[in-house]
Amino acid sequence: MTRADDFERLRPLLFSIAYRILGSVSEAEDAVQETWLRYEASPTLPESVKSFLSTVVTRVSIDVLRSARVRREQYVGPWFPEPLLSDPYQDPERSAELADSVSMAALLLLERLSPLERAVFVLREVFAFSFAEISSAVGRSEAACHQLAVRARRHMSAGRPRFEADPREREELAGRFFDAFRDGDIDGLRTLLAADVVIVGDGGGKAPQVAMRFTGADNVAGALSMVIPAFLRGGGVVEPHQVNGGPGAVFRDREGRVVYTWALEIVDGRVQTIRAVLNPDKLQHLGPVADIWAVLRESRL
Repeated sequence: MTRADDFERLRPLLFSIAYRILGSVSEAEDAVQETWLRYEASPTLPESVKSFLSTVVTRVSIDVLRSARVRREQYVGPWFPEPLLSDPYQDPERSAELADSVSMAALLLLERLSPLERAVFVLREVFAFSFAEISSAVGRSEAACHQLAVRARRHMSAGRPRFEADPREREELAGRFFDAFRDGDIDGLRTLLAADVVIVGDGGGKAPQVAMRFTGADNVAGALSMVIPAFLRGGGVVEPHQVNGGPGAVFRDREGRVVYTWALEIVDGRVQTIRAVLNPDKLQHLGPVADIWAVLRESRL
């Protein structure tokens, strides 16, 4: 088996590690490409290709995250991860951890961690790396990695919702939600919203301030009552889709171009949070991106 074959076999794992550390599809893809270049240039073959590549992609991702932190502090409005429709890495034994760790809510919690804490948490809690492997990957002692893992788990546990929905119940509720959306059934949508529901959008200063943030069932329902009829009138299409391991949707214009995405967080049988990504820079990996300003003009919003 050639180096290229070994690398392609492990590419899904490398991307999945990098995405969870970075929260960016484009940056994760760049980190994986840099890992390949370093592997290709290595004069000797490593004893364990998986350990070598995982170490390289982790260290590259940590370096990228440190510089990205500065940009995110200067970001206009709320910052969300780039939406991921399909995780290329699959492991039946860790399917729950993989799905949970890629959710918008989990990735936003990971933003609270230092780059080292984030990398250790991802390698240990998501991919079940040994502390010896993690120590090699991040360049810290095993004892230090244990401490980093403890701190990371504490931060992550403190921020999680208390009553998360069963996956099947979550999908069923999301199906009803998007059926009501496509039917323009505002009253039906209203019954599925938590009393303190929040809809918040990441436009990065490159999208209109429509639905940037509304709080409370009445306010969110009122905002949807304005947006939904106009969007559908303009030929918009709603495609329910797994977004970051949970229920969501891709919204397209009449030409099939991506307008924005939604990720739903469902807690205690109701939609608790709707996170919309409108920044066109964060949607390009999903295909051709619409001019959202033109879509709004056509919809008369």
